Amino acid sequence: MTSLQQNYREVCAKIREAEAAAHRENGSVHLVAVSKTFPAGDIREVYAAGARDFGENYIQEWYGKTEELADLTDIVWHVIGDVQSNKTRFVAERAHWVHTVSRLKTARRLSEQRPSEMPPLQVCIEVNIAGEPGKHGVAPEEAVALACETAKLPRLQVRGFMCVAEVGAGAEALHNQFTRMRQLLADLNAAGVAADVLSMGMSADMEAAIACGATHVRVGSAIFGKRDYSDK
Repeated sequence: MTSLQQNYREVCAKIREAEAAAHRENGSVHLVAVSKTFPAGDIREVYAAGARDFGENYIQEWYGKTEELADLTDIVWHVIGDVQSNKTRFVAERAHWVHTVSRLKTARRLSEQRPSEMPPLQVCIEVNIAGEPGKHGVAPEEAVALACETAKLPRLQVRGFMCVAEVGAGAEALHNQFTRMRQLLADLNAAGVAADVLSMGMSADMEAAIACGATHVRVGSAIFGKRDYSDK
């Protein structure tokens, strides 16, 4: 077993422990291995350990990986970075999930460009849960309305909400942010959109997110190691 495969299995074990601590069903939390900036070979290693869901931020980089890994036909690609207007077609044609819809214009383009022979694109509305300047995402008070409008579009299926918690936040602040996300999901269902996903929690705060109802955690450094952003 390689070190990356060991890391992946340790993260899976931590997720199961966090589920048990929160009195949640075993397997109720899905792991998205965040492979941005890491080469296709690393993805193959983690895939061999059992991972199928991988998260990518940089569309151009991800394009190359989809080509190199085309033989892994059951890999599930999650776009977890901002989707610029000139990149929506590729995302619509190759992604399975987009966690970062925060503009109706983007949602419309993804809907229009999703091939009719493919299943609906699974989308989450990204929420700037702490109201941090410079961070992507819609304001919490606007999230349900955007999700409802997005749900009207063909070729998309709104699954819920995604957030990146405030970096360096203490336990109480994290709890408050993740709990508010859970309330937004309840509000969305009350508004008539059947949604079941809370994409929240990363390497440093996934246990807190799971305790508050996360269904998908996005973990990168704990699996792949420290990233080098020098060429980004």
